[in-house]
Amino acid sequence: MTKDYLMMKDMPIEERPREKLKTLGAEALSNAELLAILIRMGNDRESAVQLAARILAQGGGLRNLPDLSLEDLQENRGIGPDKAVMIKAALELGSRLATLPREGAESIASPRQAAMLFMEELRYKKREHFKILLLNTKNHVIAKENISVGSLNASIVHPREIFNGPIKKSAASIILVHNHPSGDPSPSQEDLAVTGRLVDAGDLIGIRVRDHIIIGDGVFFSFREKGLI
Repeated sequence: MTKDYLMMKDMPIEERPREKLKTLGAEALSNAELLAILIRMGNDRESAVQLAARILAQGGGLRNLPDLSLEDLQENRGIGPDKAVMIKAALELGSRLATLPREGAESIASPRQAAMLFMEELRYKKREHFKILLLNTKNHVIAKENISVGSLNASIVHPREIFNGPIKKSAASIILVHNHPSGDPSPSQEDLAVTGRLVDAGDLIGIRVRDHIIIGDGVFFSFREKGLI
C-alpha cells in the first residue's frame, strides 16, 4: 500500500521544519511546522506536520491550543504523555515570556501600560483569572502574582489572599487585574463590590490599590480612568 503523505525524512531537506528554522528563522515557519518540531515524529498515517495541523484544528487554532488538556492532546495517535507534557510546557513558556516585564522597564505610568502586560495572556482565557501587579515606591514592577481562577466573588478574592504577597515583598502599591471571558470588560456589580472592599483593605494596611483593570478581547476597562478608584 502506498503512502499518501510524506514522512519528514522523505521531504526535501530545505522543506523540513527544523532545517527551515535554521536557514530562514522561526518566523518563516507556519504554526503547524513549529508544533511539528516539538512533536518530532508523526504516526503510521500522518507526518509530524499533518499531525500538528490536526492538533491545531482540534483546539480551534493556535489561539485556543493552550486550553487543550494533557488528556485532549493524548487523544491524537502518536502523542503520548511525554509529548503532551512537552507541548504544554512550551505553551506555558511562551505565555510567560509574552507577559514578562523587561528588566529596567519604565515605571507603570498609565492604565494602558499595565493592561498591555496582561492582554495577550488573558484576552482569550475561557475562565476568569485574577492577578495582581506589585509595584515599588517608583511604580516599577516588583512581581506579578496569580490569585485565583474562577468567577470573581468575595470569597475567592479575599483581602488576606490579595495582600499576603505584597506585604512579604514590601510593595508600595498594587494593581488588580482580571479578565472577562465574554470579551466585554465592563465591570459587573460584583467587580465593583470586590474592588471597593480591596481598596478599603489596602488603605487600612498601607498598600494602595492603584487600579483595577479588567481585560476583554483586545480592550480593557480601568477603574482609575473612570474615576472609580
